[in-house]
Amino acid sequence: MDFSPPPVRPRGESIVPMINVVFLLLIFFLMTSQIAPPEPFEVAPPTATSHQSTDTDVTLYIGKTGDIAYQEYRGQDAVAQAARAGAEAKTFRIRADAELDGSALAALLKSLSAYPLRAVELVVTPQ
Repeated sequence: MDFSPPPVRPRGESIVPMINVVFLLLIFFLMTSQIAPPEPFEVAPPTATSHQSTDTDVTLYIGKTGDIAYQEYRGQDAVAQAARAGAEAKTFRIRADAELDGSALAALLKSLSAYPLRAVELVVTPQ
């Protein structure tokens, strides 16, 4: 009869440090990520049959009542600030409401012609 103590099995590695690292990385990425700012007001863009995406950060918003916004700027200040930023960008987007009067959009495009923009695109919803 063998009365010696049974052999002690080595403990497995603890997974707690790895879980801590994963949570720290998750918190780091959540804190450093940039969330897109909300649109200044509701805009329903018109529809189109073809769709081409653009890669620009300059978007000028126009509401159905003719309100113009770019970031925190409103009115003609928004047009001027967006046009200055759009001169550096590849393209310049206008996100207009579908119910906006065409003459208001034409007046905006005329005021934008004074700035050195490479390309101006109207954002539409594909059908």
